[in-house]
Amino acid sequence: MDSYLIQVNGRGDRAPMLDVHLKSTGNTISAGKVKGRKPRWAVRASEMSKKTFNPVRAIVDSMKVEPNPKKAMISLSLGDPTVFGNLPTNDEVTQAVKEVLDSGQCNGYAPSVGYQSCREAVAAYYNCPEAPLKAQDVILTSGCSQAIELALAVLANPGQNILVPRPGFSLYKTLALSMGIEVKLYNLLPEKAWEIDLEHLESLVDEKTACLIVNNPSNPCGSVFSKSHLQEILAVASRQCVPILADEIYGDMVFADCKYEPIATLSTNVPILSCGGLAKRWLVPGWRMGWILIHDRRDIFGNEIRDGLLRLSQRILGPCTIVQGALERILHRTPPEFYHNTLSILKSNADLCYAALSAIPGLQPVRPAGAMYLMVEIEMEHFPEFENDVEFTERLISEQSVFCLPATCFEYPNFFRVVITVPEEMILEACSRIQEFCEMHYQGAEGTQDLECDK
Repeated sequence: MDSYLIQVNGRGDRAPMLDVHLKSTGNTISAGKVKGRKPRWAVRASEMSKKTFNPVRAIVDSMKVEPNPKKAMISLSLGDPTVFGNLPTNDEVTQAVKEVLDSGQCNGYAPSVGYQSCREAVAAYYNCPEAPLKAQDVILTSGCSQAIELALAVLANPGQNILVPRPGFSLYKTLALSMGIEVKLYNLLPEKAWEIDLEHLESLVDEKTACLIVNNPSNPCGSVFSKSHLQEILAVASRQCVPILADEIYGDMVFADCKYEPIATLSTNVPILSCGGLAKRWLVPGWRMGWILIHDRRDIFGNEIRDGLLRLSQRILGPCTIVQGALERILHRTPPEFYHNTLSILKSNADLCYAALSAIPGLQPVRPAGAMYLMVEIEMEHFPEFENDVEFTERLISEQSVFCLPATCFEYPNFFRVVITVPEEMILEACSRIQEFCEMHYQGAEGTQDLECDK
């Protein structure tokens, strides 16, 4: 008999020593007597997975309602411009990918931060005297969401905090909490076209603040910050020595009467990680191509942050190489009229939606200036049968088959968000149904008082 001793030095909640004798009989080995605790399966989800929470999914999945079977469903909830087919990408963009695929030249691994030629193409596209860029200042990522994840991961440690807009894109909180990073919400002001409440923002900064997230143009607000307001934001960051994570995925997606200013072009000393990608402006969110632009005029980040981003990028070995191969052509050969036509459609839809909803008693839309959304305030005192925005939007689905996201998803109750990428006739039909719904449930001041007296 061959005897094997397997010793496990258990401490605390670990298993005690196991004395295992194995009998060798031919080609088989059988276990003899096992002393101590009997082995058992104990597979558990990681703490990181338990901390990962998407408020949009949690709220939407809990909305157990069926649309009105007599009315076709109109979904104004998903920020995907491709859903209805009315906003296709440009032929030049599609052809660029086809040629790379046919060439067979981009089927292997690329460097984890992206091909050098592709990083050069992105740097050339965004380079300007006010915010110069070189290839080494560009990290290619799997979509803008991964760019945000890497930027957060390199700037903040567990136990630190980040400053996040309210209302704001839910992914910031989802990523931060999964990493053990605290989220502090600073207010945006609907009465000032969603500008930042700068006093409130600065009051949140403490010794554990790792970065400030600035989303411009905004999801969910459709707002675009002016040059002067961006300078005020930079002044706060400079005074407090807090770096900025700029989510600029909707950069340049602004309407004709507005101008987009990349925040890095206005910064003289605040270091900035700007996150962007192809998803929205080029209307290809499924292609998962994003980037981080490192703006560090005073060398405050130094090699520390650059090396950290390089190491973090090695976790998934970079974004899709087929799209990387097409990137230079996409950036530099997409015709200007493509961008113009897209924005014309979005501006027309925004104007139609804003005008229609403004005429409905009990609703107060905030006019957007860019991106793909607008936010609508529900004057809840005029809809006393609904407890909150979630209940309001649930009933809107069940009665009118119109699905808008309750702004509780964005930490901003008693508003809802409308996506304006749908076809024009769908926008008009949805607004007509919303009007019918509000007229059915609206209670004027006198009616509201009567309800209060009946309680």
